[in-house]
Amino acid sequence: MADCIFCQIAKKVIPKEFTYESQDVIVFPDIRPVAPLHLLIVPKKHITDFLDLGRKEEKIWEEMMTVAKKLIKENNLAGYRLVLNGGQ
Repeated sequence: MADCIFCQIAKKVIPKEFTYESQDVIVFPDIRPVAPLHLLIVPKKHITDFLDLGRKEEKIWEEMMTVAKKLIKENNLAGYRLVLNGGQ
């Protein structure tokens, strides 16, 4: 989806400093944080709906969970919240 802000960030049309980047996933700070550490873990591929995840997207989802665990450990987070947003 060309007008998706996250797609534009992933394609580096909108400049952003990444906390983490791989072939399929990027992580960057939220522009309106609601916690001292508020990071967005985003797939580079536009996924419109969680219900449409195919085999390749499931691997991306697995990487996103692995990255979340890594960030939790690296930042020594005792309390944290993970939220999934979807549907366009």
